[in-house]
Amino acid sequence: MKEQFRVEAPFVPSGDQPEAINQLVQGIKNDYRFQTLLGVTGSGKTFTMAKIIEEMNMPTLVISPNKTLAVQLYSEFREFFPHNAVELFMSYYDYYRPEAYIPETDTYLPKDAAINEDIDKMRLSAISSLLSRRDTIVIASVSCIYSLENPEVFAGSSFTVSEGMKLDTKLFIRRLSQISYERNDIELRPGNFRSRGFKVDVFPPHAQGTISVVFDDDIVEDIYETDPLTGERLFSYHSYTFFPAKYFVTSEETIRKVVDQVMVELQRQVQQFKEEGKFIEAQRIEERTKYDMEMLLSTGYCSGIENYSRYFSGRQEGQRPYTLLDYFRKPYLLFIDESHLTVPQVRAMYHGEMQRKETLIRFGFRLPSAKDNRPLNFDEFLSLLDKVVFVSATPGPFELSVSDQVVEQIVRPTGLVDPQVEVKPATNQVEDVVRELTEIVKRGERALVLTLTKQMAERLSTYLSSLKFKVRYLHSEIDVIERSKVLKELRTGVIDVVVGINLLREGLDLPEVSLVAVLDADKEGFLRSERSLIQMIGRASRNVNGKVILYADQLTDSLKLAIDETNRRREKQLAYNEEHGITPQTVRKRVVDYLDFISGQANSARMSREEVSSMLMQLEQQMYDAAEALEFEKAIEIRDKIKELKMAYKV
Repeated sequence: MKEQFRVEAPFVPSGDQPEAINQLVQGIKNDYRFQTLLGVTGSGKTFTMAKIIEEMNMPTLVISPNKTLAVQLYSEFREFFPHNAVELFMSYYDYYRPEAYIPETDTYLPKDAAINEDIDKMRLSAISSLLSRRDTIVIASVSCIYSLENPEVFAGSSFTVSEGMKLDTKLFIRRLSQISYERNDIELRPGNFRSRGFKVDVFPPHAQGTISVVFDDDIVEDIYETDPLTGERLFSYHSYTFFPAKYFVTSEETIRKVVDQVMVELQRQVQQFKEEGKFIEAQRIEERTKYDMEMLLSTGYCSGIENYSRYFSGRQEGQRPYTLLDYFRKPYLLFIDESHLTVPQVRAMYHGEMQRKETLIRFGFRLPSAKDNRPLNFDEFLSLLDKVVFVSATPGPFELSVSDQVVEQIVRPTGLVDPQVEVKPATNQVEDVVRELTEIVKRGERALVLTLTKQMAERLSTYLSSLKFKVRYLHSEIDVIERSKVLKELRTGVIDVVVGINLLREGLDLPEVSLVAVLDADKEGFLRSERSLIQMIGRASRNVNGKVILYADQLTDSLKLAIDETNRRREKQLAYNEEHGITPQTVRKRVVDYLDFISGQANSARMSREEVSSMLMQLEQQMYDAAEALEFEKAIEIRDKIKELKMAYKV
């Protein structure tokens, strides 16, 4: 029987959702390769995606621009699809500092990383579900374009046991060992198995419990799953497929073959360095590579083993790596969420990785084959796609240029409309902001003020504070925990105003904010582009009294386009409300108590597991950003905060 996706929700499509769903479904049936869902903030884009998945009944990949959003989407899709496989696939590093060399200071930085076993388990669960069932949805970060095992090799390494089949216990144990399971008769952990008499207990990394296989002589008598803590029997199986316990399954024969190939490349590279007079580099690459090969032969592993992945996977020089996308069998759906951010990220990741690798190779720290341990380049990424829907309130030029149709979802089910936009002179902008903020505070509402520089944000915050406003500032140097604290204080009324540069980070949901004031709105650039301005305006769309003031002495093209687009959307929303007799109301949303979370007093009744995970993911994203910018001391500080939080809350 074919697995069927089924949405469970206490509501039905409304507003623009029914039309958007029908148009996009028809586009997929018409074999459109690329489509765009232009959905405004609060229009229920996730629910629209869910209904499309239900209608098309195809395996689905949803790519998110960061871990925070990925966790939020994972939580929502699990609620919509309780009877289907909803999986999460993200980078499994709690802390990651890539291997790098800085020629200017002659500084070599070895790779430093800590793997999160829970995320690693979820990644294995995702690829196992994709290989075993069609009703699978995977929510992924952009790490899904990095190297994985060839899916044919991974699937070929699996094996199935069934009730009544003839199977020798020793052969079963040998098969487990061949796919990287380790025997542990003392403590059964993911990736381990133990043998007790006629029963073998296996703990697959992707499973919630242990799988027990009971033998009667050479016949499989029983297969069932138990709770790993209590031993309680949970499910019985007629058959069960065991997938490898690790992404890369390697035999001793393969390792010897890899070592031989690497040594040939090493000899060639050493010779080239010597011919170029680079004797230090020649000695360095020879010593490092020979040490790696000795470790591989003796232990089956070496630090930086991923740099030899081309040889392990049997790829030719320059051949693209296998990735998560190779595990999706066509036809399948791909939603690229917040595509205006995600698409540029996917496009840029390859080039950033190549620059770092080429420096390591040029100075003798890695062999040229290390370049084949990489993410997909953009053309390779596009070649693997099937049916794609870009999702964004402000789609980028690439999405719009390749889409066979752009479907709008502008009317919100709540009836809320885009805010009024007013343009005022920038000459006396601070003085006018003070007047506007005074009125906002009197009404018991909140405001965001956006500046162009950190210095301006801090100076304006100090000035407003001197006028007795309850105000804080936010910019990139404010860490995630402090940021969450400030936003919680804004929502609860401890402060009335937040001054910042870029308060557009997706997931920022502040229904109490009724005013967004944008200073120097006519200064063309990234922070004042048409898309950025539309995103800024959207910050006030959760409040029925939403209003945006753009301070500008001239009407730039970006300003004009953003205002015209906002007015167009607003007119459509108002017309819909009038036609259907809808009275908009401000969104009512629970305030997540991040302060209790940070201080160690989290109340599980008020804080969901997903919200706790979201906080940790934000910290991890900031840690990665710091590492990529080579700010390793800052990255280490954030890593330590992550460890403290995990210890405090046992997550």
